[in-house]
Amino acid sequence: MRITLIISCLCVAFAANAQTLSGRVQTLEKGKTTPLFGANVYWDGLLKPTTTDPNGQFQIDTVAATNRLIVSYVGYQTDTLTVTDVTVPLVVSLRATQQLDEVVVTAGNTQIDRMNPVQTEVLTKRTLAKAACCNLSESFETNASVSVSYADAVTGAKQIQFLGLGGQYVQTNVENIPTIRGLATTFGLNYIPGTWISSIDIGKGAGSVVNGYEAMSGQINVELQKPEYRAETRLPNLLLNGYINSFGRLEGNVNYSHTLSDKWSIGALGHVSTLQTEIDQNRDRFRDLPLYTQYNGVARARYSSDRWMAQFGIKALSESRDGGQLAEVGAFRYGFSNQTRRTEVFSKTARLYPDKPYRGLGLILNASWFDQQSLFGGRDYIGNQQTVYGNLIYQTIIGNTNHTVKTGISYLLDSYRERFVLQQLNRDESVPGAFFEYAYTYPEKLALVIGNRIDFHNLYGVQWTPRLHLKYHINSQLTARASAGRGWRTPNQLAENYGYLVSSRQVFLNYNVRPEVAWTYTAGLSNEFLLFGKKATFTLDASRTDFQNALIVDADQPNQLLFYNLQGVSFANSLQAELTVTPVKRAEIKLAYRLFDARQSMGAPLGESVLMPRMMVSRDRLLFNAAYALPYDKWKFDATLQWNGPKRLPDERETHTHTTYSAMTWYYSPSFVNLNAQITRTFRTFQVYLGGENLTGFRQANPIIGAANPFGTNFDAAGQNWGPVTGAMVYAGFRYTLEP
Repeated sequence: MRITLIISCLCVAFAANAQTLSGRVQTLEKGKTTPLFGANVYWDGLLKPTTTDPNGQFQIDTVAATNRLIVSYVGYQTDTLTVTDVTVPLVVSLRATQQLDEVVVTAGNTQIDRMNPVQTEVLTKRTLAKAACCNLSESFETNASVSVSYADAVTGAKQIQFLGLGGQYVQTNVENIPTIRGLATTFGLNYIPGTWISSIDIGKGAGSVVNGYEAMSGQINVELQKPEYRAETRLPNLLLNGYINSFGRLEGNVNYSHTLSDKWSIGALGHVSTLQTEIDQNRDRFRDLPLYTQYNGVARARYSSDRWMAQFGIKALSESRDGGQLAEVGAFRYGFSNQTRRTEVFSKTARLYPDKPYRGLGLILNASWFDQQSLFGGRDYIGNQQTVYGNLIYQTIIGNTNHTVKTGISYLLDSYRERFVLQQLNRDESVPGAFFEYAYTYPEKLALVIGNRIDFHNLYGVQWTPRLHLKYHINSQLTARASAGRGWRTPNQLAENYGYLVSSRQVFLNYNVRPEVAWTYTAGLSNEFLLFGKKATFTLDASRTDFQNALIVDADQPNQLLFYNLQGVSFANSLQAELTVTPVKRAEIKLAYRLFDARQSMGAPLGESVLMPRMMVSRDRLLFNAAYALPYDKWKFDATLQWNGPKRLPDERETHTHTTYSAMTWYYSPSFVNLNAQITRTFRTFQVYLGGENLTGFRQANPIIGAANPFGTNFDAAGQNWGPVTGAMVYAGFRYTLEP
C-alpha cells in the first residue's frame, strides 16, 4: 500500500528479512544526484515491474526463482544486479546511454500506483507540464477522473467533481495535511500554484484511516517542491516562472532551495498573480471573470540526520477579488467583492531507526487562521475559521514485512464563525481520535489492508470509520482491486455553496444539520498488454457511494435556496474506462469514458421524497489526449479534447412557480466540446510554452439569469452556469531553472 509522506520520511523502505527488498534509483551527472521517478525494477524472468516513486524509492517482493534484479529507465543503461542480502537497501545509479551536453531526464505521464491497493493515479511533473497549470484547479485538464468547472458566472470560484459528487466529498491534503476543507473549500483550488506542485496522487474511494475520516468519494494528496538536501553542493536551486494570457492575467512564481550544511536546508515558494482587465464577451454588462490580485508564499526549513528528520515552516496568503457588473454601470452597480487572508504554520518530525528501517515514528502538527469577507450586491458574508491539527503515527512489523501495522492518535479542532446578512452559523468542533491499520502482503500476488479508527466528536458523539482495501495480481499484467469503507464529515452550508449567494434567492439555512455519512464501494481492473505490438494499459473501475445522512442543497424552488437533512436515499454510481497507448516512441494517446448516475431524494420541506438527479453533474464525459515529444524533449506537443454531456438544471423560467417535486419537469443543459493544446520548447535551463484553452470557442450565451435587473427577484448567476463563460483563450509562459 502507498506509504504516507511521514512514513516515507521515516522509512527508506521495509527490509526486515528476505521477503521484501527496498532501495533507490538515481543518476549521477556532473556531481549531482537526481532520483529517477518511474524507473522499472523487476526480477529477471518476471514481466511485471515495480516503478520508483518521485523520490526514486522502490519496494519489491523477493522471489525464490532468482536473485538477479534488473533496473531500467528510458535513456539510461539497464543495470542487472545479483542480490545477496535483501536486508540492506540498494542504491542503484544508472548512467545515460549517451553522454551529451543536453540531456533531459523525463518521467512517465499519469501512472497507476502499482503498490497501492487503492486505485490511485499519480500525476507527475511531466503530466502537469502538459498545460500551464497555473493552480491546482488547472492541473486536472488531462485527467478523466476529476472534472473542474466554475461554481458561478461572477466569483471565479472553481469546484471539482469526483465519482459523481462535489469536491467537498474528496479529502484534499497538501503533504498529508488536510488543507482544502471548511471555509477554504470556496477558493482553495486557486490557492495552490501549479509550479509549486511536484506530484498529485488521486485515490478513488475511501482512503487510509491514517489520514483521517473525511474521505468519502476519494482522496487527493498534493506534494509540493521541497528544500532538497544535496551533499555534493551547497549552491542554491532556483525556478522562475512567468505567465500571461489573452484575457490579461499575469502571473509570476519562484521556487528556491538552498543547502546550508550537511543537515540543514531551506526553501521558499512564492507566487503573485493579477487580472485587471474587464471582460464582457456576451455584453450582459457583467464581468465574465472577476478582477483579482493574489500574493502567496511558503517558507520552510529541513533537518536531516541519521536518527531524526524534521520540516517546519509558515504559509501566508492574501487575495482580493472584485466582480459583478462593469465599472461603467456606475455607483449603483451590482458588485461582488471578496477579501481572503490565510496564515498557516506546520511541522513534521520523524524518528528514524537505522538498525530497524521497518520501524518509524512521526508527528504532524498544523495550525491555520482563515478570514474571509464578501459582499454580494447589498448582502454581506463574513467567515472565520481557526484550525489545529495533530497526527502521531507509529509503524512497525509483526514478525516479518509480510505483516505491517500503523497505529496512532490524532486531534482536530475547528472553530467556525460565519454570518450571512443576519443569519449566523457558529460552531466549535473538537475531535480526538485513534486509528489502527494492518497490512498483509503475499509476495507477487496479494495485498490486504484493514483499517479502523474511532473518533470522539464533541457534538456528534462516537464515530466509527472502518475501511478495507484489497489488491490481487491475477497474472503478471492483470491486477484487480476492491475497497469498501465508511466516511463522514460536517458540511459547511455557505462555503460549499458560495456561488448560489450571487443571486436574489432567499437563503434558508439548516440549524439542525447532521454529519454526512456514506459508505463507498469500489472495484477495478488494470491490464498492461501489447496492442498491435505497442505498449498499452487499460483500466476499468466502478464505484458506488451510499449516503446514510446527507445535507440536501435545494435550488429547485424559485427564488429560494433550501438546506435540509436527507429524508430518503442518496447515492452516486460511477463507471470509468481508460485506454493508454504508446503508438510510437515518445508518443502517448489516452482515450477515456466516464459515466455517472448520481441521485438524491428531494422535497422534505413539502413532506415529499422524490428521487431526482443531482444538478450540474454530467452523466457522460469523453476525453481524448495526445502527446508527442522530440528526442530529449526539445519540442513537446500536447492536446486534450473533451466532450461533456448534459447536466440537470433548475427551472429558471419566469413563469416557474412553487410546485410539488413529483410534478417538476427536469431541464438539461446541452452538451459541449472544448479543446486545450500546448507547444513547449526546451533549452538547457529554459522552457518557453504557448498554448490555448477552450480553443473550440464554445461559451454560454447567457449564463446569468436576470442580468438586466440584478437587484430584482429573478437574478441568479449560479443556477444556469453549466459550461464555459468565456471563449477561446491563448497563453504564453516560460520556466527558467538554475540547478548546481
